Amino acid sequence: MQLVVARIGRAHGIKGEVTVEVRTDEPELRLAPGAVLATDPASVGPLTIETGRVHSGRLLLRFEGVSDRNGAEALRNTLLIAEIDPDELPEGEDEYYDHQLIDLDVVTKDGVAVGRITEISHLPSQDLFIVERADGSEVMIPFVEEIVTEIDLEEQRAVIDPPPGLIDDRADIASSRDES
Repeated sequence: MQLVVARIGRAHGIKGEVTVEVRTDEPELRLAPGAVLATDPASVGPLTIETGRVHSGRLLLRFEGVSDRNGAEALRNTLLIAEIDPDELPEGEDEYYDHQLIDLDVVTKDGVAVGRITEISHLPSQDLFIVERADGSEVMIPFVEEIVTEIDLEEQRAVIDPPPGLIDDRADIASSRDES
């Protein structure tokens, strides 16, 4: 099974290094020197990591056969994809791979069906579940402990405790203008 582990950003310097947007909780495992990664678009790869280092809080990689800025810039926006065993689980107890979460049923803590997870959106501040409802509409649910209270892989469901307005239109709106 394939897992997106990073997206290549801008070229860094003139010796073929690139910045990467890490999309894995295990970069030391997935993005280590010697790792061979598939790519999207596939025509760019596979790419073998030659070196990796952190510079100013950002991971920089250099790939075999890419030795100058032009070659590095040509890789921009390429997704790096690792092949993993589908039975492999993340190291942390409360960590999940996207493929484990896709297609889970989403229900509220009261048992009300919300929909099914169709996509995970990885944003800089947090991850979002994209949930398709029975009527075909979508709702975005932040994947944070305060809202997603339980992931039950055996039952194939995610239990949420949504604040008012997240999955319905009954938000409590407070306004100082109402205090006349």
